[in-house]
Amino acid sequence: MEYNFKEIEKKWQKFWVDNKTYKVDVDTSRPKFYVLDMFPYPSGAGLHVGHPLGYIASDIYSRYKRLKGFNVLHPMGYDAYGLPAEQYAIQTGQHPAITTEVNIKRYREQLDKIGFSYDWDREVRTCDPEYYKWTQWAFVEMFKHYFNNKTQKAEAISDLVEEFKINGNANVDAATSQEDIFTADEWNSLSEKEQDGILLNYRLAYLADTMVNWCPKLGTVLANDEIKEGLSVRGGHPVEQKKMRQWSLRVSAYAKRLLEDMEKLEWTDSLKEIQRNWIGRSEGAEMDFQVKDSEVVMTIFTTRPDTIFGVSFMVLAPESELVDQLTTPEYKEKIAAYIAATKKRTERERMADVKTVSGEFTGSYAIHPFTGEAIPVWVSDYVLAGYGTGAIMAVPAHDSRDYAFAKHFDLPIVPVVSGGDLSDGSYDAKSGEMINSDFMNGLDVKDAIVKVNNEIEERGLGKCKVNFRLRDAIFSRQRYWGEPFPVYFKDGMPQMMDLDKLPLELPEVDKYLPTETGEPPLGRAENWTTEDGYPIELNTMPGFAGSSAYYLRYMDPRNQEALVSEEVNEYWQDVDLYIGGTEHATGHLIYSRFWNKFLFDIGKVCKDEPFRKLINQGMIQGRSNFVYRIKNTNKYVSYGLRKDYDTTQIHVDVNIVKNDVLDIEAFKNWMPEYADAEFVLEDGKYICGWAVEKMSKSMFNVVNPDVIVEEYGADTLRLYEMFLGPLEASKPWDTNGIDGVHKFLKKLWRLFHNDQNEFCISTDAPTKAEYKILHKSIKKIQDDIERFSFNTSVSAFMICVNELSSIKCNKKDILEELLALLAPFAPHITEELWALCGNENSITDATFPVLNESYLEEDVHSYPVSFNGKMRFKLELSLSLSKDEIEQAVMTCEQAQKWIDGKTPKKVIIVPKKIINIVV
Repeated sequence: MEYNFKEIEKKWQKFWVDNKTYKVDVDTSRPKFYVLDMFPYPSGAGLHVGHPLGYIASDIYSRYKRLKGFNVLHPMGYDAYGLPAEQYAIQTGQHPAITTEVNIKRYREQLDKIGFSYDWDREVRTCDPEYYKWTQWAFVEMFKHYFNNKTQKAEAISDLVEEFKINGNANVDAATSQEDIFTADEWNSLSEKEQDGILLNYRLAYLADTMVNWCPKLGTVLANDEIKEGLSVRGGHPVEQKKMRQWSLRVSAYAKRLLEDMEKLEWTDSLKEIQRNWIGRSEGAEMDFQVKDSEVVMTIFTTRPDTIFGVSFMVLAPESELVDQLTTPEYKEKIAAYIAATKKRTERERMADVKTVSGEFTGSYAIHPFTGEAIPVWVSDYVLAGYGTGAIMAVPAHDSRDYAFAKHFDLPIVPVVSGGDLSDGSYDAKSGEMINSDFMNGLDVKDAIVKVNNEIEERGLGKCKVNFRLRDAIFSRQRYWGEPFPVYFKDGMPQMMDLDKLPLELPEVDKYLPTETGEPPLGRAENWTTEDGYPIELNTMPGFAGSSAYYLRYMDPRNQEALVSEEVNEYWQDVDLYIGGTEHATGHLIYSRFWNKFLFDIGKVCKDEPFRKLINQGMIQGRSNFVYRIKNTNKYVSYGLRKDYDTTQIHVDVNIVKNDVLDIEAFKNWMPEYADAEFVLEDGKYICGWAVEKMSKSMFNVVNPDVIVEEYGADTLRLYEMFLGPLEASKPWDTNGIDGVHKFLKKLWRLFHNDQNEFCISTDAPTKAEYKILHKSIKKIQDDIERFSFNTSVSAFMICVNELSSIKCNKKDILEELLALLAPFAPHITEELWALCGNENSITDATFPVLNESYLEEDVHSYPVSFNGKMRFKLELSLSLSKDEIEQAVMTCEQAQKWIDGKTPKKVIIVPKKIINIVV
């Protein structure tokens, strides 16, 4: 029979569902292996061929580990909360839960067609109350804990309260925004509300005023990755910086652990470096500069205190609270205008923009702590409020942005050579002398830093400090479609709901817009209060709330009593392999690691890192096609003739192009404007141009995997996506090459069938040559899979099938092993052929072929035969021959006689299994 992939794939997909082939439970008799995909946001557009790349790779590895005897957890779910669904709800009035459900159904259909080995009984959706109950629970636990810097872990806030009652906070070393020191008597004299206010400065989940990316049109705070060039990615609306009271998570407290613990992870060096840069550890000094004629003190952080004598101006971040205090009346108007303009740029844009130079003078001066010199204080958006102290000492001779600023505003540039010596031996100040700077003379930079740090601390000017760039995570969104906060307000202070009140579900609202008075959409809900009448928080949680611990819920998804039980967590422990896109290299991974470490601190999980090994798959880019319209006509000229005409290049739908040949009738039916199109052909065909671009609907280069599955089958799609190139590299999708992979599967099918298309395999014992072909493939493919080099695996399969076909091998012992080898890549065709071979069990329960190295041993060696050191020919000789026998064989060889030319050799050098050299 012919290879009918449509019937075969439907048959086995139904079999897997009916028999729950991929259902997995705790099984202590087998080693566990947990493979995780970064779960998708289910958009209305569905999947394109770029989306399944990582899923296919993880599925191959999951199936491989199962064949190797592992108990494999391989789940899938949906990151179902998000701004797109909410915006669609605003436009249509349809509840976002309805559109989300429709989109999930579409995704599920597409995923099922590709034949993934997911245990769908473990599916989670972040918008499901049964799921987000545990997101809410985790938030409550964070509210109830603080971070102890001494023990480097989260501890109960109740313990902190006891310490305050007895000793105040003088001995407390915690991650906090609390600056004032208080005694036990002072604490005990405070009201409950006042105490709650202080505790908010210590909690891991806290409420505070903070700068956010505010989009007035969308009525919500946006994350940095939701903004591009000052506009919201969704809708293209202006975004500004705004101070708002928001919930935040004290992620920064874990910066040290997040940085140090990366060393035990099997992540790529490049990914670790991205995380290191995001966390941004720096050693330096915090130093105080008194403001002239004022009680205000500017505190700055610098990693190069040795350049203190090169300071020629100070800069404040526009958001700094000191701006208002230091701006003198004559400069207030300019400063206000500058700050208003700065609000339109996100911090990420300000960090990335190294060309724009802007700022305004405040009218105030700071006093140099060593020289007493008055230094002008400016405001500029290249300084960020969240890093360091939001103020810097500018050393233009030794910092590119300081230098550009000084040049632009004609400010002094004072060079400092190594060791703090000035280029001319003196500080360029009005006094004409360098006060107390001789202590740095002759020192290298490292020693000079130590020396200056000592001077700073001895003179009481500041202290040495380690800083981290990592910020606390803003956790509030002014949206409807998100997890409600389990928070109510009593006397204006936040209180947490009890676990038995969770999940707190989203209320119904009449619209998904902010209220007329500017409250978030939940302000529209009726009776959004507790039973006691206390108002409930109107904000919802951000998208990353639900995605920060989903990997834990997969372990125990139906547990009503805990996020994950201790017994289950002890078995699955952590994710052995995580595959996903590089777009999550910072935010998601940082937040997940933080979330996991917190849960580890409070004894809810057994591992302090969630993802042991992580691989970022590359992007599949689109291969666009073009037609060429002759200007001012509706006539289109083929690619090879386009230069003979004045043409305009137009994107065309790649789905009506095959091997760059346009389906002319399909083109005419594509859009009404092309119905009467005319064509200038070459060789009777219209040939399209092409280019590699981002896969996008606007470029008409999106390829629907359903189309590929319909025409070629899921196994072809799976193999072809792997065949395109290395997993971690970006590569273009090119449907032109898919025929080759499909032909490979047909050739595999023919190995099991005779010339009459009848299933026909032999039970005869395989030959040594057949075993050699098989075991050479086992060795190569097993090594490739372990290295995630799936593209070379596909090539190895093709070589194997070609070699077996060339010797007409149809031996059952060989072909069944080949099926088990190929099953992770092409599960449908291998299931069918496995069953035809007489096996009653699924091939998923087979054993991965075991390599026997003895089949790879060679019987002969191809010796390079040299004369006087020059290789003249090769001679195959048995490896069993002795040196004397090798010499006799080569001396009697006809080719050797030609080079000996009747002479008596002076010497014959033989190195067994290597070379033969005859000296004549």
